[in-house]
Parts: sequence; C-alpha cells; structure tokens
Amino acid sequence: MDVSQFDESAIRELVRRAQEGDRDAFASVYDQFFAPVYRYVAFRLPPEVAEDVTAEIFIRAWEKLHRYRVHRSIPFGAWLFRIARHKVIDVYRTQRGFEEVPEHLEDTDAMNRPQDRLERADRVRIVREALDKLPRRYRDVLLLSFVSDLPHSAVARVLHMTEGGVRVRKLRALRRLQELLPPEMAKEL
Repeated sequence: MDVSQFDESAIRELVRRAQEGDRDAFASVYDQFFAPVYRYVAFRLPPEVAEDVTAEIFIRAWEKLHRYRVHRSIPFGAWLFRIARHKVIDVYRTQRGFEEVPEHLEDTDAMNRPQDRLERADRVRIVREALDKLPRRYRDVLLLSFVSDLPHSAVARVLHMTEGGVRVRKLRALRRLQELLPPEMAKEL
C-alpha cells in the first residue's frame, strides 16, 4: 500500500483516538504504516534484525504518541519515519560490525525459481554496496523515496528539508549512485 495515498484526515482521526487510548485505532495506523516502515528498515539493516527493529519503532511510537501534535504541520507518517530513522541510527551505533546473512541460503518457497532468486539477491547486494558508499544524506533520501515509497513532501518533513531540496538531493544521489553501479545496472536508472 502506498503511504502517499492515505487519507491524511483519516490518519489524524485514528491518531487522535489512539492518543486517547484506543488500541484498535493504533492497530489501524500500524496496519497502514507497517509495510513502508519495514521496507525502510529492511533495506538499511540485515533481515534478521529488521523485523525486531520495526516492532521497536512501533512500540516507541505508541509510547511517545502523546507527544505527537496533530495541529502541527508535520503529518503522522513523517513523524513515524523520523522515529524509524533514529532507531536505525541507534542500531548502527550499538551493533557495529554485524554481517549480512549469506546469500547462498536455500529458499524453501517452491514458487521462486533459484536462478531468479540468485539474480535478484545479487542485484540487491550490488545496490546495497553502492548505497553504502554514498554519503548518509544521499542514502536517506533514496531509501525514503524509493524503498519506503514516500512522496517528496513526506521525505522533506522527515529530513527537515524543503521539497525542492529533496528533489535536488535525490537527483544528485541518483547520479552518484549511477557512477557506483556496474554499467549494465547504471543504464536502468
């Protein structure tokens, strides 16, 4: 589900109800935001950590929900992704040096063809390595834009930038990423 398609007034109402202690309202917010938050975290951290970190993000959001103010100009999604971004940074600080899961692990899903799975895994590895070489400011704008599928307005709020600044940084990040990717992959950008 695309976060940019959410009805902001409906989200505000759910958040208001959740702030009053309505757990079902927060469950609805969770359902709407889980996938994009998980994708953001999963692309930044190893798979064995991503699920737990995503859960911690929503726990923190629930604990800090009383601090969120609907009347401010920050949409709830941007507020939530700020929490996610800070949590990912915390994990990097506390768990430096963790290694990625080996890519040769067997996929038990019969629907996946091994060759396709290996090609996708290899492409993801190459893109991750290239992203890791980018400065954090470029990496963040690309992950929020493409992996989490946030619109420029939400990315701008998460990163405390203007929408124009996000567009410029995104263009520069894509150009730099293109330089870091193998030529056959760079053509696809």
